[in-house]
Amino acid sequence: MVDFFNWKKVGFLIVLSLSLIVVGCGQESKENAEGGGEDKLNIGEEIDYTITGIEPGAGIAQATDNALTEYDNLAGWEHEKSSTAGMLTSLENAIENEEPIVVTGWSPHYMFAKWDLKYLEDPEGVFGGVEHIATIVRKGLKEDMPEAYTILDRFKWEPEDMESVMLAAQEMEFEDAAKQWVEENQETVSKWTEGVEPVDATPIELVLTPWDTERSSANVAKVVLEQQGYEVKLTPVDPSIMFQAIATGDGDASLAPWMPQTHASFYEEYEGEFEDLGENLVGAKIGLVVPSYMEIDSIEDLEPAE
Repeated sequence: MVDFFNWKKVGFLIVLSLSLIVVGCGQESKENAEGGGEDKLNIGEEIDYTITGIEPGAGIAQATDNALTEYDNLAGWEHEKSSTAGMLTSLENAIENEEPIVVTGWSPHYMFAKWDLKYLEDPEGVFGGVEHIATIVRKGLKEDMPEAYTILDRFKWEPEDMESVMLAAQEMEFEDAAKQWVEENQETVSKWTEGVEPVDATPIELVLTPWDTERSSANVAKVVLEQQGYEVKLTPVDPSIMFQAIATGDGDASLAPWMPQTHASFYEEYEGEFEDLGENLVGAKIGLVVPSYMEIDSIEDLEPAE
């Protein structure tokens, strides 16, 4: 009888211990669910409360600076501006080691074809919605170079087209990648050039911003214009200088303005001093980007710096 009661007591203690373990695990899971988990809470600390950016003159750099002001939870965060190449190197290194990182990103861009990335939701709308890339030309271009004007006015392509040129340009020069795209997309190119008469070595200058998206469109336009007999010069500059160059007639055309938000301030500064031919690509986007393995979905998931 004594042995029976002893075993009964031991059994009770075992059941009680297991119950406490289950309750403890349940409480921990609840705390992780409510607080986002240790990984989520430590993201800011692990990356020194720093957003990795690109060149200071980029429209996305200005938007990111605005985000640090608009979002209370980004108080104390820093926006580290460097270069596109520097940002991509940091992103690649983080992904190789499966480490957290927050970068300023945009699409179209080959980074989305190369890595599994996602935009953080932007409830405040600081980075705007879906944008388009426009074509602007200097006043008088239609009269001076009607053939080039017609081609530039017709120049329209898809984000996938631009990304394919950018991706190919990782293995070759941008002009070679553009020539390859033109050769493989003659049906699209013929829509731009149908009925356009060739010219005899007429010079034309295309002004662009120094990023792969704009290098893609500018080089494709260069190849097509050169096939029509133009001598094309490409001039990369910061966005503010790009608008100024077209407004003053120092440059002939640009396929680089991101609208209606990214380059809005530059556009408004020179509005009326150039001709807007409308979008050449629809579906562009900017924002804060993270690797998909990071368990956050919104800018609001980032915690304030301590």
